[in-house]
Amino acid sequence: MSVRTPHPKRHRLAVALLASLCVPTIAAAQDTPSTQAPQELDRVTVTGSRIKRTDIEAALPVTVMQKQEIEQQGITSAEQLLQFLNIASNSSDSLAANSGIAPPGTRGNNGVSGANLRGQGADATLVLLNGRRVATHGLAGQVVDLNSIPFAAIERVEVLRDGASAVYGTDAIGGVINFITRNDYRGAAITGGVDVTEEGGGNIYTANIIGGAGDLDSDRWNVWGAVSYKRNEILRGSDRDFSNSFQADRGLSPDTSGTPFATVTNLAGGLISGNLVDPRDGALISRPNILDLPGGAGCEAGGDMMGPYDERIWAQTVNRYACAWDYGRARTIQQPVESVQFLGRATFMLSDNHQAYVELMGSDVKATRHFEAQQISSSIPTTPTAAATALDAYPLNDLTRETYDMVYNALADYFGTANLVYGNPINYRWRCYACGPRQIETSTKSARLVLGFEGSLGSWDYSAGLSRAVSRSESVLGTGYYYTPQLKAALASGLLNPFLMPGQEQSEAAMSALRAASAAGVQLYRGETTSTILDASFSGGLGFNLPGGEVQAAVGADLRREEYEFNGPAAAAGGNAWIFGAPGDAVNYLAPVHRDVKAVFVEAYLPLFDSLELTLAGRHDRYDGFGGTTNPKYSFKYQPVEWLAFRGAYSTGFKVPSFAQLFRGTTESVYTARGLADPATCPGAIPNPAVAGCEEITGMTVLSGGNPNLAPEESKQKSIGFVLAPTANFNLSVDWWEIERINTIRGVTLDTLIAEYDLFTANWIRDASGEVVQIDQRFVNTGGTLTRGVELDANLVGELAGGNWRLHLNGNYLDTFKSKSLASQPYGDSTVGLYEPYFNLPLKWKHTLGFTWSKGDWIHSLTQIYRDGYTDYVPPGIRNGSYMPERWEPEVDDYTTYNYSVAWTGIDSLKLTFGVRNVLNTDPPFTLRYLDHGDGAGWDARVGDPRGRAFTLQAEYTF
Repeated sequence: MSVRTPHPKRHRLAVALLASLCVPTIAAAQDTPSTQAPQELDRVTVTGSRIKRTDIEAALPVTVMQKQEIEQQGITSAEQLLQFLNIASNSSDSLAANSGIAPPGTRGNNGVSGANLRGQGADATLVLLNGRRVATHGLAGQVVDLNSIPFAAIERVEVLRDGASAVYGTDAIGGVINFITRNDYRGAAITGGVDVTEEGGGNIYTANIIGGAGDLDSDRWNVWGAVSYKRNEILRGSDRDFSNSFQADRGLSPDTSGTPFATVTNLAGGLISGNLVDPRDGALISRPNILDLPGGAGCEAGGDMMGPYDERIWAQTVNRYACAWDYGRARTIQQPVESVQFLGRATFMLSDNHQAYVELMGSDVKATRHFEAQQISSSIPTTPTAAATALDAYPLNDLTRETYDMVYNALADYFGTANLVYGNPINYRWRCYACGPRQIETSTKSARLVLGFEGSLGSWDYSAGLSRAVSRSESVLGTGYYYTPQLKAALASGLLNPFLMPGQEQSEAAMSALRAASAAGVQLYRGETTSTILDASFSGGLGFNLPGGEVQAAVGADLRREEYEFNGPAAAAGGNAWIFGAPGDAVNYLAPVHRDVKAVFVEAYLPLFDSLELTLAGRHDRYDGFGGTTNPKYSFKYQPVEWLAFRGAYSTGFKVPSFAQLFRGTTESVYTARGLADPATCPGAIPNPAVAGCEEITGMTVLSGGNPNLAPEESKQKSIGFVLAPTANFNLSVDWWEIERINTIRGVTLDTLIAEYDLFTANWIRDASGEVVQIDQRFVNTGGTLTRGVELDANLVGELAGGNWRLHLNGNYLDTFKSKSLASQPYGDSTVGLYEPYFNLPLKWKHTLGFTWSKGDWIHSLTQIYRDGYTDYVPPGIRNGSYMPERWEPEVDDYTTYNYSVAWTGIDSLKLTFGVRNVLNTDPPFTLRYLDHGDGAGWDARVGDPRGRAFTLQAEYTF
């Protein structure tokens, strides 16, 4: 491999930056600072460029984490690594934040852990393995599942904190994460690790083995392979006391009336034929639970996790006598995941300057979602689809008379008989404990085969390869799901009784009917993504110099075919629409589709002067169905003195819709969430029967799915910063960045449809009388987003007590996060530091501060991880000023945790690492976040680690 000596003017900055990246490794190898003369540095290809150069010369901001540093932090997965990096967003892409049912916009993400850089989304963050793409998840279709990455075989991780569409392709908007393995390996090593929580639940176990043979210099070949196993155990909400929705004195209470002892609802044709009148003050009541009526047993008597509905917090006087249920405690807050990965490589030296290699990666990941039992709501349907799936109210017959009369008499005794029609069925909301907790198991098998060649032709280096990557995923229903027709029949007959107290059980006939209706084992959906890529690139000097040195260039091309298919259950009749509550239906069948992408790219390195260099890059991609797009990137580095350099970049990006966003069919599902009024006549859409136009909408459905008319997204990225290294012991880098995206693709949330009703009037579909019958939440192109921030990285090294120490600070300051719903609109106010219910939570500041000290066989590390607080969500009753809880706080506290680890290498071939994660056992900060917005009740999975204090031990033995 060719080498060169760094330019004298650049030497101090180069050595300082190189040391900052490698200090843990250097510290382990020596006890005193090196006094050797500067050595020649290998020219390598660094993530973000195709031109080989010394990695410390690049004008682009790249974060590098070496294997030893990763192990020292007790990191055993790619997801844990991203939680450690501050460029990664606090988003809903983790296994904890994804532990509930996938919403329509992300249907099929079961078991997926994604990478989301700078808040641009996991679908706009490019994930590479050894510089090449891997297959996206078979169900998610547009996101790489980090669980499939063979993490145990990784030597280092490079994170490009900048857009890279001009280098890698149009979808590298938020940045690039490149997982890099070693090229060769001789010998063998076995590693085992445990990560056990103090409070129980959520334990993690790992085991890895790697072996290789052959010397590239003497044998002219090398073959190695690595196998790793990992098991994440389940962590339930009931395992942690901070997961608790009944904290009314702080402003948090469940906004659900679906309880194990059912709440009665007011629907036309039911027992309650109109709003009941509270004799206490004349208030209108529409959802009473007889347990909560004056003289009743109380909501808590209805079973575990039941309590009174707090109508003051939610400004829902109609629910004054309703009960609520803490389904946050019933939900899983860390999914159980089991995975096996393999990575192997065989390299053959064809000559001194040419080599060929074959690389094979495979993974098998099983993730199981466990969540609360079904909430069953009887309804009066208004569309044919709703009629086929609506569940029946509780009837009056010989089987049900005793229970029916109990409910009727309790209501009549307090409210009187006005608006009660004896004999009409009882409408209700009921948490069906007898149905059992729901489970969805997703199995994902991924593989990638690469045949590659690399070497040099004269003064030029080349790299070429053919790769094929595939990911096949299948989700299968477990317990808790039932075929709708049989479930309807059991409810319509009265076999299933929604008004049972603890200790009472459903009849054997009812349980037999449930068993007969079970859909356990039915395939929910199956998907497959395939990517076939032929690529080649050449880089080298052009044979002429500018004042700063030789001009270098890289050119290349790649041809890519992307394939995708997605389908629902094998049962033909009705598909998933006939399985109650299953998150999908038969219209999601998508016959195999594909598109071809052809691309050419060029990059030029121009050392204009000793102190100034420019890098110009451009790439032209041509997508089937969308035509061509050309995206440039311009970057510079200016180094006026040896200890200071300035750098900056500008680039554009282009992202086509995913197959799922384009082609999935429209799903129509019955709306069963919170009470909703017509936003055209009721600002805020909060039902209030005492206000004209604010009556609750019933029987409507929600549309979700693809949109074949979607247009591509476009983006612009800018960055500018400096690197300061006044001494060999200290360096500091600061980079300002901005990303603007237009035509962003998203499924419009209900909150947005309400808040911006005038813009989305057409999404509220009405019948001839003007009543809302459907809400359209299918994918659309929206106006855009604007994100700005500053990233900081500082390193200080020295000697202490005969050893070496390093202090490292990495931080991210988010200045702006704005959005607009239409391109013609101005951007709204920045939401940084404000609660955001979905997707990214834009924290103003977060950092990781680490101290490492090494001497002899010992390395000690202490790390602080900090996440800024933010302004919390404000429930309707507090927002309108009608109620103020005693302990309500408008701000969510900061969140700080500490990790400690110690590594020992005192026995030949053995390395032991012991650690404590979350040393102080700090709970996630309290927030009013509730499950209707995502996972986490009383805490936010996008910020907090629910596992608490955990003890880690890892042993590695090398043969």
